[in-house]
Amino acid sequence: LQGIFVLGLPYALLHSGYSGLLLIVLAAALCCYTGKILIACLYEENEDGQLVRVRDTYEDIANACCKKLSPNLGGVVVNVTQVMELIMTCILYLVASGNLLSHSFPYVPVTEKTWSVIAFVTLLPCIFIRTLKIVSKLSQLCSLVHFVIIFVVITYCLTQMHQWSWAKFRLSLEFEDFLVSVGVIIFSYTSQIFLPTLEGNMKNPGEFRCMLNWTHFFACILKTTFALTAFLTWGEKTKEVITDNLPSFLETLVNLCLLTKALLSYPLPFFAATEIVYSCISKDNHSNYRSPLLALTVRGSFLLLTLLMAMFTPYFALLMGLSGSVTGAAMTFLLPSLFHLKLKWKKLSFLEKCADISVFILGFLCSLAGIVCSIKGLLEVFG
Repeated sequence: LQGIFVLGLPYALLHSGYSGLLLIVLAAALCCYTGKILIACLYEENEDGQLVRVRDTYEDIANACCKKLSPNLGGVVVNVTQVMELIMTCILYLVASGNLLSHSFPYVPVTEKTWSVIAFVTLLPCIFIRTLKIVSKLSQLCSLVHFVIIFVVITYCLTQMHQWSWAKFRLSLEFEDFLVSVGVIIFSYTSQIFLPTLEGNMKNPGEFRCMLNWTHFFACILKTTFALTAFLTWGEKTKEVITDNLPSFLETLVNLCLLTKALLSYPLPFFAATEIVYSCISKDNHSNYRSPLLALTVRGSFLLLTLLMAMFTPYFALLMGLSGSVTGAAMTFLLPSLFHLKLKWKKLSFLEKCADISVFILGFLCSLAGIVCSIKGLLEVFG
């Protein structure tokens, strides 16, 4: 999903001006911070003062925070939120695949929904994915394709350096347009849903914080460079998806790369969503959880659900914005800071408490603003 958001960063700069450059850096720092405090919630000190991993998932953290109210309340809320976001992400990949195929082969008499079905057929092998190893290999290929896309766009922009001008940056901002930019920039970094599983599967979990620092640092450099060079090249003519600004021969090439990226990206949220469902089922019936038939049924149902919603949900982009404002902000800012305050309050310094509270307030304001803008857009469409 980050690749799709990254392609919208130049458009975000169009509406945020110089503040957009600052936002790209700030969003990297905030998302890196919430990732660290989320993982910190997995650990507690033992009698010898050593940190021991006593929780494994986001759900475990939520249950620990809400155990006085209800033993499973926090886990249910987190699981529902995670599955909603993951399903919406999978649906977005299908919608994007249909759109990209339609634009890449405009002379083929096939509708965009039919192209989505064709893309869906290529994803059927996801039913047989049983381990994170396969997903990680597909994600590596996805990252490679992502860098090819970025390289092509930046290389073309560098050939247009003679027409660059800092005067293209806007000084006056429209509030609603600025909020859209904030959403695009912040959610281009979100990955908190996957972090507990990722940290738990590392050969050396002690290197997690260092890994998170470097990945966010390089992501920030790459995104700033990409957004800046693209915006300086096209200025006011910058489109929502920057590939639409490219010459036709490059646009087709990049669209096919994006299609490949979308299809390779699908297995990660799909696998994560089905694993959450499996873990819930296993609490009630351990024998059925291991049933191959049940596994195929659940995965097949998820695949079919994403296809049906991709084809028949009207105004999907606006609904995606609405759900993203709720689930994305909650999983990235609200819950990590809230859980950290709850579980570590006595051990946090004054500055750490202030940082967590500030992140929570910022996340709440971003979520509220996104909800208002999305609902306003839906009312205008249905009005």
